[in-house]
Amino acid sequence: MPGETVLTVVGNLTADPELRYTQNGLPVVNFTIASTPRTFDRQANEWKDGEALFLRASAWRDFAEHIAGSLTKGMRVVATGRLRQRNYQDREGQTRTAIELEVDEIGPSLRYATAQVTRAAGNGSAAQPAASQRSQEPYAAPVSEDGSWTVPSDDTPF
Repeated sequence: MPGETVLTVVGNLTADPELRYTQNGLPVVNFTIASTPRTFDRQANEWKDGEALFLRASAWRDFAEHIAGSLTKGMRVVATGRLRQRNYQDREGQTRTAIELEVDEIGPSLRYATAQVTRAAGNGSAAQPAASQRSQEPYAAPVSEDGSWTVPSDDTPF
């Protein structure tokens, strides 16, 4: 939407995501992403860590349950969402401001890891991986014996 601040952050979860439910039974998950810039110091010939950014994040509904069931402390993630600012009063009555990322999309970073994705069923519970409903053979490009491309059938390979 116009006027919203959209942000993508890459970092590590500082703790396991905390799943809670509102009084109406609506799931919400809260977690913190730590993002630390690194620069290469040519004189010292080594990488140096910069000032870490700790960004609180949240998500709602089935998405919240998917995050809580999939991500754990220390995982490197890529998250995108909208920055939200809210004001509240602390115990001493002082007005404070909090900035959080309302997450639209999140997933594990595959730079230093691998992941096995399982598609969730419509009701939010996990289902069998989509690949298990098809042949377990890896997909091969449709090439004939003479090396030319063949016309694939209407059956989508993924």
